[in-house]
Amino acid sequence: MKFNYKPKMSIWRYLALGYFLVILTGSVLLVLPFASKTGGASYLDALFTATSAACVTGLVPFDTFAGWTLFGQIVILLLIQLGGLGFTTFVSIIFIAVRRGFGLYERSAVVRALGGSSLAGVKKLVKRIVLGSLTIEAIGAALLMIRFIPDPEFGVGKGIYFSIFHAVSAFCNAGFDLMGTAGSLSKYASDPLVVLTVCALIIVGGLGFCVWGDILDCKGNPKKFQFYTKFILLMTAILLVVSTGLFLAFDWNIGYRDQGIGGKILCAIFNATTARTAGFYTIDYTTMSESGYLLTVILMFIGGCSGSTAGGIKVSTFFIILMGMVASLRGKKDINIGRKRVDMSQLSQALAVFTAYLTLILVAVMTMCAIEPFTFKEILFETVSALGTVGLSLSVTAHLTAVSKVILILLMYMGRAGVLTIALAFGRKKYTEAAIQRPVEIMFIG
Repeated sequence: MKFNYKPKMSIWRYLALGYFLVILTGSVLLVLPFASKTGGASYLDALFTATSAACVTGLVPFDTFAGWTLFGQIVILLLIQLGGLGFTTFVSIIFIAVRRGFGLYERSAVVRALGGSSLAGVKKLVKRIVLGSLTIEAIGAALLMIRFIPDPEFGVGKGIYFSIFHAVSAFCNAGFDLMGTAGSLSKYASDPLVVLTVCALIIVGGLGFCVWGDILDCKGNPKKFQFYTKFILLMTAILLVVSTGLFLAFDWNIGYRDQGIGGKILCAIFNATTARTAGFYTIDYTTMSESGYLLTVILMFIGGCSGSTAGGIKVSTFFIILMGMVASLRGKKDINIGRKRVDMSQLSQALAVFTAYLTLILVAVMTMCAIEPFTFKEILFETVSALGTVGLSLSVTAHLTAVSKVILILLMYMGRAGVLTIALAFGRKKYTEAAIQRPVEIMFIG
């Protein structure tokens, strides 16, 4: 007997509630007595950590290695992997495992979640994402083992475990680390193998599944790349090169003053990469220049690419707004990129996302400044890091009040599920277009 079931929930609500259930499950596991080394973490700290892991952020109420047992760390690692690849990816794997066919609803949900544009070949897309992610993480872990296993502080067993954990955390742009009081990857600030391996994992994870899928389909031939792939690769390269140069200029004798020339360059490359939603660090951000601090906030706000493990408003959103501004100032009605034209409706959507993110940050900062003893600079950094699912901090997370932690939990959730997704999930109502359009009024702009 065949049943035709039409889900009552929209695709958007399906995605938003999916992340919520993952977070809730993770928090229940982390609150168990044997999950923490203290014999039982508070539920708020467990919920905060579960949200940070599932939303691949990296903000923590206390040190991950010192505070959680092996069981707790593995739960966090699984949440990172689940959050990085996306809730819908794993639901799709279950559908494939039980040999259930994909209906139009499931296909649409997967495509929307992963940044695809076609309903065809969804199974192939999901399998490629899972196999590709595990392969990249395995390569990254193998490279890190070269440095971690010989380290007398680690040894073979711990070296392998640390390599796997940090490779998964880097590829998923999570920023969780097990280095304890060493300060994330500060110990390896001038080590090219560790720094460049982690940077490569962050960049590949932040490009998006469809981008590197297209690269594989075209066998690395740029002439055959889709327009979106070319656009994202170019814009990402520009962001990395420009921000690396700016970090070197701003912090050569300030934040990087204790490093040699090679170490300064590696630190600048790492900062330009990790600030766009990864959360690892090789220097203390409290020692950076004011310009370096502001640049970091801007990069956290921009984030990575659509359909990736990264957060932020996304690279495409940022550059569409910039190009739309240029086109508007030049009196043009179209946004032309090379031989292509971007529809103005996408500019409207990009501006809506930008405004929503900015509004959330302003409201959160204003509220937290009213109840916290920390400076505006520290709170702004914390809120942008949470909404952008970055995980960088000026060492204030552990000292926040319960109210502020709840605010950051909500910001991390909205940053990962997507502000637009949540708005459409819970704010969309059925309506009919009016038969007669209202008269147009001219407003004064600028």
